[in-house]
Amino acid sequence: MNQDFEVVAAARNWRVDVEQGHTPQQIISEVFGQDVLSLETLRTRLSKPVFKSLQATLEQGTPLDPSIADTVALAMKTWAMEKGATHYTHWFQPLTGSTAEKHDSFLSPTADGSALAQFSGGELIQAEPDASSFPSGGLRATFEARGYTAWDPSSPAFIMRHANGATLCIPTAFASWTGEALDLKTPLLRSAEALNKAVSPALKLFGSQATRVASSLGAEQEYFLIDEDYFYRRPDLVMTGRTLFGAQPPRGQELEDHYFGAIPDRVLSFMTDAETQLYALGIPVKTRHNEVAPGQFEIAPIYEQSNVAADHQQLIMQILRNTARKYGLVALMHEKPFAGINGSGKHCNWSMGTDLGDNLLEPGATPHENLQFLFFCSAVIKAVDDHQDLLRISVASANNDHRLGANEAPPAIISIFLGSELTEILDRISSGQGGRGQEAGFLGLGSSVLPEIPRHAGDRNRTSPFAFTGNKFEFRAVGSSQSISFPITVLNTIVADAVQALAADLKARLDAGADLQTAVGALVKATYDEHQRIVFNGDGYADAWHQEAEHQRGLLNMRTSLDAIEHLTSAKNAELFARYGVLDARELAARQEIMFDIYFKTVNIEGETTESVATTQIMPAALAYLAEISGVTVSKAAGAIAGEVASAADELYAALGTLRTHNAAEGGEEIHHKAHHMRDHVLPAMQAVRVASDKLEKVVAAKHWPMPTYRQMLFVK
Repeated sequence: MNQDFEVVAAARNWRVDVEQGHTPQQIISEVFGQDVLSLETLRTRLSKPVFKSLQATLEQGTPLDPSIADTVALAMKTWAMEKGATHYTHWFQPLTGSTAEKHDSFLSPTADGSALAQFSGGELIQAEPDASSFPSGGLRATFEARGYTAWDPSSPAFIMRHANGATLCIPTAFASWTGEALDLKTPLLRSAEALNKAVSPALKLFGSQATRVASSLGAEQEYFLIDEDYFYRRPDLVMTGRTLFGAQPPRGQELEDHYFGAIPDRVLSFMTDAETQLYALGIPVKTRHNEVAPGQFEIAPIYEQSNVAADHQQLIMQILRNTARKYGLVALMHEKPFAGINGSGKHCNWSMGTDLGDNLLEPGATPHENLQFLFFCSAVIKAVDDHQDLLRISVASANNDHRLGANEAPPAIISIFLGSELTEILDRISSGQGGRGQEAGFLGLGSSVLPEIPRHAGDRNRTSPFAFTGNKFEFRAVGSSQSISFPITVLNTIVADAVQALAADLKARLDAGADLQTAVGALVKATYDEHQRIVFNGDGYADAWHQEAEHQRGLLNMRTSLDAIEHLTSAKNAELFARYGVLDARELAARQEIMFDIYFKTVNIEGETTESVATTQIMPAALAYLAEISGVTVSKAAGAIAGEVASAADELYAALGTLRTHNAAEGGEEIHHKAHHMRDHVLPAMQAVRVASDKLEKVVAAKHWPMPTYRQMLFVK
């Protein structure tokens, strides 16, 4: 195809397009955080009393003193304008899962016809976007428009640059006029406070002097890159983020040669550019590499406090998308943009830390003797078992349904992988033996020139949705396009609940006269015995595990997102969130309604796109080719191929008729019924259309086929 050659030529000459905007690489230490209004920068720009007041809010959780707002706003405006900012925005995370911003200029007109740069404390603390224009799940009617953004001082302000200037972005929460949370940040902040209030008293039982506890997070981001020209020639990708058609190419990922392979030059240049921008925003990205599938890559930061990590994760996705375009690429964040090959996730590495710098999930050299670690690890095990449903709900989406359980994504059944060392320790405690059991030791590699290397005491498990990985738990079921805020809100809340329950039990044992070691040992044994069913170290893909999990262990198996979302507002979950002040009943019900609504709209768009593309592009291509070869009467091959094309075209026509019927029906008036109609009728009808279309792709001449193929999109770098 001539168009194919044009794309390859453009890919070869991508440097020409970016050289004009190219800037020499700077030393990372000089770049890092230069566009972030850090605490240290504020220290130099605020008086000592004002800074101490703000510091108390940031580090001790004391309420923000409104009297300092004007002073902080002046310092923030001066710093931002020195960085080239002309506008500011309250940057927030509505229930769309993405971010939102409305820009206002610093300039205000004066009576004499000139203008002054102004930014008041009131403008810093609060703004008023239209609340009815964002998803609210019934919390706000269309005519009830008023909503508020409120400054979150725990997440630093930053500068976002564009080709002609810069904007000061102020992380904020978003609430309705009546006070309900309309965003993802507010519940996350509430859950962080709930975790702190539960864990801090528990630490006192172990003699800790820590005064505050926070969860920490590092979120790995997987994504695909394809050539921009191919992207815009695929209406399914443009409209839905995934390919609704596409025959499998002769080669996919089966050679296992892409994972950790050499990064193509164009991709590496894109990565370096994106990383430089992320460094300037204070985002500690650490790792980059080829992922399993051709065209798939990963970027991963190191630990940060969860609230800041959630903000930074949104920025990572934004920077990747924007920067890719400079290199003639498009970054795809969909969980399953290509059928039949590896999907993309966002592995959330979660732990808890104190203001003294202690990681509460660090086992140390002797984990069997580390009472504090065993206590908090037991709390996580209890939390995951008690609240399997919430963890599954937190990753529920139409997009993620295509990924879970396939091609290295964990299954929908929630379980915990502990590894051989930790499992053996807990098994020995359960049996009354005690002691460490397996030692880690060193690994010899059979060559005198290679050193012996320390070996971890346990292996890792890529099929587990929730895995212990040394000093943290990795929640692997989170989808690549998803905001991490709600999954982390759930994790913070359920662990707070488990810690509070276990701390009360431990205190009662200590008050009854038991020493700490005996009390913790008995508590860990009782907790592990009760919740051991959630621990599974084997192959999460195996059919035998699915049978055992559901029928012998009694674990939940919510195969689709709709199965999970139904449980969000259960009495158990409503009581949990209300008790910790994370979400009240109305806020929880609103989120359920929005999840159903987004599911319906996502699949509805996919269904209508499938119908449109198949009708206006694929069927005409098949008929044009059929007409061409039907005239070749002297060839038996032409006749055979014509029969094959005609058969597949008839199959496509019939499947399209079924899809049209289901697309038109929509399933009723209630959003719950509509969502179920999409799952039960539209998705199967779409699949039938795809099967017929993919048959045609394999036999229709390339010059007639209207869209780039998997071979082209995945292998043109």
